[in-house]
Amino acid sequence: MISTTHQPATELGFLLHKHPDRVQSFPISAGTAHVFYPRATERECTAALMIELDPVAMVRDRRDELTQYVNDRPYAAGSQLAVALRAVFTTAMTGRCDARPELAAQAIPLTIRVPSLSARAGLDVVKRLFEPLGWTVSGTVAPLDPEFPDWGESRYIDLTLSGTVRLADALRHLYVLLPALDGTKHYWVNQDEADKLLRMGEGWLSEHPERELIAKRYLVHRRVYVNYALERLAESDPDEVLAEPLVTEAPDQPQPLAVQRQGAVLATLRGAGARRVLDLGCGGGALLKVLMSEPSFTEIVGLDVSARVLDLAERRLKLDRVPEHARERVTLRQSALTYTDPSLSGYDAAVLMEVIEHIEEERLPAMEHAVFSVARPGTVVVTTPNSEYNVRFETLAAGAFRHADHRFEWTREQFRSWASAVAARYGYAVRYLPVGVEDPDLGPPTQLAVFTAKEAAA
Repeated sequence: MISTTHQPATELGFLLHKHPDRVQSFPISAGTAHVFYPRATERECTAALMIELDPVAMVRDRRDELTQYVNDRPYAAGSQLAVALRAVFTTAMTGRCDARPELAAQAIPLTIRVPSLSARAGLDVVKRLFEPLGWTVSGTVAPLDPEFPDWGESRYIDLTLSGTVRLADALRHLYVLLPALDGTKHYWVNQDEADKLLRMGEGWLSEHPERELIAKRYLVHRRVYVNYALERLAESDPDEVLAEPLVTEAPDQPQPLAVQRQGAVLATLRGAGARRVLDLGCGGGALLKVLMSEPSFTEIVGLDVSARVLDLAERRLKLDRVPEHARERVTLRQSALTYTDPSLSGYDAAVLMEVIEHIEEERLPAMEHAVFSVARPGTVVVTTPNSEYNVRFETLAAGAFRHADHRFEWTREQFRSWASAVAARYGYAVRYLPVGVEDPDLGPPTQLAVFTAKEAAA
């Protein structure tokens, strides 16, 4: 049950897209979900979701004979309830409400009761998962048998959550955490389920102190999918993605270093005759803005693992205001650079501007394969800090990196060794250019490599 005292409270019906005056029923995989309103007044409104599960439909085609006779699924809140939430409240989960858009974006007082939550790890873990999200958690653990208290407690909890939360976020919290607490799923877990976890956890899971526990339990400890989800969550950590660099300006430079990098990349792309360009790890869209100003680029794709920074890029580029012909040139996509995406193949050029140093060194081979083998653009432009130059930054402590999220910073020799090996491995020629005014002993503040596919050069 979901209740609110936001007034008028009956506007909960608008947010859920379910009218308080009607009982509505929806088919789900093993039964029927019903939505009705036990209370609907101006002061308080409660929407109830009741699920009727068909025990025969639940165990049909199952090989585990025990489930034919011993099964708590029709009575316990777990993955079936999560699936029903998504089936019944799909639009509400997206945060869209055309009738009350301002209300959909607003945190409102909510009370959620789950009378029979299946929580194998107990009430303490329930609190560990919900309280960091702003919920006040209270619950009563049911005994195994009321007539025999010495038998101890069951795993079923009469749970109540209270908080001031956006309704869409509340539904997403439930969708992820109910099956995570239950620890079992009534359907097969695969790559799609890991991607679903990332979508539903967008905006909150990467910051959750128990994100590893949630991923493991939601994905029923299937190691390959758990590792995939945790890597994606780590890469999309908003605090890391949006953190300010520890140093911004290189000394004795005629222009800001960021401007010089963008200019060097733009000149390289022009020289390569590129028309269709990938900005891999585009961040907030600084380079995309420069690329959009160049009419020779007919297609520009910005790709980043964080939806949050892609939203920032969209605002920076004012894509909702530019003419249609300009808007059609630009596409923003969410994806990780360490995972292959065949749809990125066939582009003239790809740019990784100040990106590789944000990737763990042991993950670089995965990025190299995805970019240089699967996508395989004719030209690849890579820029990265020159660590030898760091001593020129007076505010940077000895041995420190220029950005808190950098996993490494390479010397000129280390960068050239890596780039030469990549070029040899994947059939590219490589040349090196300085970015910024060079120090006679330390080299330039930024180093740049231009990879050219040998078939393109021929």
